[in-house]
Amino acid sequence: MAPKQTKAEKKIAYDGKLCQLLEEYGQILVVNADNVGSKQLQNIRKGLRGDSVVLMGKNTMMKRSVRMHAEKTGNNVYLSLIPLLVGNVGLIFTKGDLKEVSEEVAKYKVGAPARVGLVAPIDVVVPPGNTGLDPSQTSFFQVLNIPTKINKGTVEIITPVELIRKGEKVGSSEAALLAKLGIRPFSYGLVVLSVYDNGSVFSPEVLDLTEDDLLEKFAAGVSMVTSLSLAISYPTLAAAPHMFVNAYKNVLAVAVETDYSFPEADKVKEYLKDPSKFAVAAVAAPAAASGAPAAAAKEEEKKEEPAEESDDDMGFSLFD
Repeated sequence: MAPKQTKAEKKIAYDGKLCQLLEEYGQILVVNADNVGSKQLQNIRKGLRGDSVVLMGKNTMMKRSVRMHAEKTGNNVYLSLIPLLVGNVGLIFTKGDLKEVSEEVAKYKVGAPARVGLVAPIDVVVPPGNTGLDPSQTSFFQVLNIPTKINKGTVEIITPVELIRKGEKVGSSEAALLAKLGIRPFSYGLVVLSVYDNGSVFSPEVLDLTEDDLLEKFAAGVSMVTSLSLAISYPTLAAAPHMFVNAYKNVLAVAVETDYSFPEADKVKEYLKDPSKFAVAAVAAPAAASGAPAAAAKEEEKKEEPAEESDDDMGFSLFD
């Protein structure tokens, strides 16, 4: 039987393991592990086995190991992990796709009962319906101001009731009621708090961005650059087309007000001198467009009309 390791030996082994993982993996998910049981964590490790490793530990030990590794290698990018190691957190080292790993971790959430003193992560609403409890339990519902009625010898809740609000602590009465009704309102699992990717740290919401979202944000950025460039008259690739159009408008305005002219300006001057020409041209175009189909329709009608039969064609004459 191997001798039991001392605390110092355990720390050395943990430091070696964490430093080795930092060397092998460039992508890390920082996860919150509140209310996650050992069996649940074991299932998560099995599900991620292959391209990911889950490492838990005390925050002080993890911070110490990260600092030691940064000093040893001279690579200070790892120090950006230290501010993230707050609370009950763990690290998932991975070589796979970050979004896929995050989705895989989210699959291992399990339902949990409402325990006394626990802070509710969500609103808890008791739905209406038959509870299956006998009428002697009516007073229990009255304490919590839940409207009920007796139906076929059992207690029935009339309307949905918001029992616990998000952020409130679960009381003993609420916990007892939910246990009687068999409701497990909460679900717990590893929750991704931050993402570390080769020195960059960002929010997990970034993993949910699609190509359409990126294109939309890029277009918004180009629009802002264009607006700023036009406002300060600083030429950029994004603002150049607008600047050329504005310059052409200015030159055209000068040509209209002076004797200076060029082919494009001559047409504008002609319209301004006699607007009726433009009006006639504008009306003539739709008329010509609508006239052509009308004429074609008339021709078709003529073709389809049957020829009138003469007396001769009928083989006799009225005057015979």
